[in-house]
Amino acid sequence: MSQYKESVKNYEKIRSFMREFYVYGFKSRDEYNEKSARSYDDVRRRIESLMGEYTGFRRTPSGKNVFISLDSRLSLHNPFYKTLKAGSFTDGDITLHFILFDILHSPAVKLSLNEITEEIDGYLKDFPEPLVFDETTVRKKLDEYNRLGIIEKEKSGKRVLYSRKNDGEVPEMRAMLNFFSETAPCGVIGSFLLDKWEKKDEFFNFKHHYITSAVDSSVTAALFTAMRNKSIITVTNVSRRRAEAKRIRIIPLRLFISVQNGRQHLLAYQAEYNIIKAFRVDHLSDVKEEMPSPRFDELREKLDEMQKRMWGVSLNRRGFDDNKLHHIEFTVKIEDGEEHIISRLQREKRIGFVDKTGERTYRFTADVYDSAELIPWIRTFICRIDSLYISDKATENQFKEDIEEMFRMYNI
Repeated sequence: MSQYKESVKNYEKIRSFMREFYVYGFKSRDEYNEKSARSYDDVRRRIESLMGEYTGFRRTPSGKNVFISLDSRLSLHNPFYKTLKAGSFTDGDITLHFILFDILHSPAVKLSLNEITEEIDGYLKDFPEPLVFDETTVRKKLDEYNRLGIIEKEKSGKRVLYSRKNDGEVPEMRAMLNFFSETAPCGVIGSFLLDKWEKKDEFFNFKHHYITSAVDSSVTAALFTAMRNKSIITVTNVSRRRAEAKRIRIIPLRLFISVQNGRQHLLAYQAEYNIIKAFRVDHLSDVKEEMPSPRFDELREKLDEMQKRMWGVSLNRRGFDDNKLHHIEFTVKIEDGEEHIISRLQREKRIGFVDKTGERTYRFTADVYDSAELIPWIRTFICRIDSLYISDKATENQFKEDIEEMFRMYNI
């Protein structure tokens, strides 16, 4: 029988379970059809070990349901980062890592590849079980660390010398790192830096603390790298509306993060349909970077221009060059002492204009790609709406029907 280990070699294997256990938490073992029962048990034990006090279960007629439960408002530090820090390594990886940094123990030590390889061989002679690292393996590891910025690489005549980069001191910026780690995409970087201190200071409480994006950090990092390199990517897209995952080829342009629910969307160009569209980051996996796209700057500028007509992340689905917009306007009427309503109207509008049309009436107008995205916001002014017009009649009629249904439900 194989021994259970809590370390994670392939994070993607537990990513979907983490979300299911936290967001839903109502499925029994037999209802996870995508994975085998053995895979479910392995992942469940690993998550229970890593998340500890946050996991629980309930018995139902369909079986035992495992869930992750926590109040994100009371969590000063994202507990999901524990799972990202549980990465595993092969014996060779971890051995080579520590030997390299023992040899290059100071930035003043500068050695060639051949010299480093010879010193490694000297270390390995004392190992009870022989390990061998050839020059190619050592060079690849040094080049990887050079790309990561932890090893310096310089030419001295015909020789290439490697040295350890000066780590420096982590400055006293714990408040900033605390805030960054809990609010920024890939905030786990800040959490790793905070681990350098013995105690994490408790600077912030959050009214809205969105923690689930932590499990998407590896995907987010890969998307940022591709955008920095202006590259095309292939990525697996999973949708609850579709039974099977689909491999797609897109050009990632920008990451949009909702301040209302913390959900992350990638805005990307899909040449297959000649369209810029939104993809939920939590539905993406296995990002593979290809060659740079000569159209990246053009597409980014196009998206920046389109953003002036976007309320959320929805765009025109008829095609890249279809600029059809929907006009929307509504008038609110306020009473004495309700000036805060207009202040909120001004403050919360993302696009569009607010004009005073009477002594107590104000009109909001906007031209957008998707008028339905504004409906939840418009509903918050419902008791003060004097008139409403939406050029997309399907959206307008749906809004009115919802109001009528509400009247019927409450016998108004």
